[in-house]
Amino acid sequence: MRTVLTIAGSDSGGGAGIQADLKTFAAHGVFGLTAVTAVTAQNTVTVTRVFPLPPDVVTAQIDAVVSDFPVGATKIGMLATAGIAAAVAAALERHGLSPVVLDPVMVAKGGSRLLDESAVAIVRDRLVRLSDVITPNVPEAEALTGLRIASVDDLRPAAVRLIALGARAAIVKGGHLEGPAVDLLYDGQTFTLLPADRIPGRHTHGTGCTFSAALAARLAEGDRLIDAARTAKAYVTRAIARAPGLGHGAGPLGPG
Repeated sequence: MRTVLTIAGSDSGGGAGIQADLKTFAAHGVFGLTAVTAVTAQNTVTVTRVFPLPPDVVTAQIDAVVSDFPVGATKIGMLATAGIAAAVAAALERHGLSPVVLDPVMVAKGGSRLLDESAVAIVRDRLVRLSDVITPNVPEAEALTGLRIASVDDLRPAAVRLIALGARAAIVKGGHLEGPAVDLLYDGQTFTLLPADRIPGRHTHGTGCTFSAALAARLAEGDRLIDAARTAKAYVTRAIARAPGLGHGAGPLGPG
């Protein structure tokens, strides 16, 4: 059975982070391993507390997992602080983990910040170049590249910039734009659009986590990147359509 390691934060509401990742891994038939970076107190409306773990505790979790399991893929989500981001980068280098899916989580759905300003530079300068594929949404891509993204056409230069920063491939997600939910995959040679109908409604909490987790699961199973991306996109689209309608804010997804 293939395994996937998620390095991410805990969401007490169950819709994003470690909780969403483990549900997604199970749905794709892979075994989930975890290194928790932060504990959050949150629901579908707001994040009330964020407690980052000490970087050495995050490192210890990664070391423990890698020493006992053959890690088929690694997904990185919420990192919270510069210290944790640096510790994760060092662990990736030390263990030679690959493939790595980097979801550069910066802000929660409700607007609460989940990555310190000081950590953005470490993500950009160290973690991007260690990733096999990076999956930012529009605000995250803008923060990492310094480019403004206002249309689907703007996804292309952002993806090119991310490859220039060292990522082997980039999927810039266009869910924040108007119109259909179009993402763009760029592998350094070919641009591929990943379109889907936009499903109306507010229940979209954890879409980024779920997409990157599904992508990592498919890569661990040996799928080509383009096939993994299409499968992950379809999985998230179904999960939004099947949202159970829980919570008073941006509710969690359903089974994909």
